[in-house]
Amino acid sequence: MSKATLFISSKNYSSWSLRGFLLARMAGLDFDVQAVAADNPKMRAELLMQTSSIRIPYLEHDGVTVWDTLAIAEYLNELHPAAGMLPVERMARAHCRSIAGEMHSGFSALRESLPMNLRMFRPNFTLWSAVRADIDRIVEIWSECLGASKGPWLFGERRTIADAMFAPVVTRFRTYDVTMDPVCDRYCREILAWPDMREWFASAQKEPEQIEELDIEF
Repeated sequence: MSKATLFISSKNYSSWSLRGFLLARMAGLDFDVQAVAADNPKMRAELLMQTSSIRIPYLEHDGVTVWDTLAIAEYLNELHPAAGMLPVERMARAHCRSIAGEMHSGFSALRESLPMNLRMFRPNFTLWSAVRADIDRIVEIWSECLGASKGPWLFGERRTIADAMFAPVVTRFRTYDVTMDPVCDRYCREILAWPDMREWFASAQKEPEQIEELDIEF
C-alpha cells in the first residue's frame, strides 16, 4: 500500500489542516505533509472564509483522494479500526459522531470572531454575545463528556475523532484568553500537551507566511 500525502494550507491559521493532521496521526497512518502554496487563491479564500466549502486539507492515499475533515476521519477509521478513533460502546460512538458533526457544521460566530492564530495572544479580549453563546455550548459539551468519561479525553482514556475536532478550539481559547472552569481548563491543558499538537505548534512558529486580515488588531 502506497504512502499517503496530506495536503494542508497554513499551520498557523488553518484549523481544518490541524484537524486532518491530528486524525492521520491518531490513525497511525504513514503519511507525508505537503503545504499548498501560500499564494494559492483557493487556499487564501478558504482561510478567510470566503468559500462555501473547505477542500483543504485533503488526503491522497492508495489511489483515493479524500477531502472534508469528517470524511477523512471516517476513511481513516475504516482503514485503521484498531486505532480506536471512535469509542467502543455504541451509544458513546453515536455521541462522539454527533459532537464532532456539531463542531464541523456549527459555531460560526466563534470561527468568524476568533480566527485561529497560533502565533498570537490577545489578553482580555472582548467576547461578544454570539461568541459567548458558542463558547457556552462548547463548555457544555466538554463538561458533559468529561463528567461521564472522567477524562482525560472526551470519551475516556483514548483520544477520539471528537478530540481532534475540538483541538483547534482549544488554541482559539488560548489565543483570545478565554477563561475556563477547572474541568475544562484541565482538558485544554491535556490537548495542548498532546505531542502531535506540540509538534504542530512548533512548526507554525517557523512558518513564514502572514495573512494580514487574520493578524489585524480588532
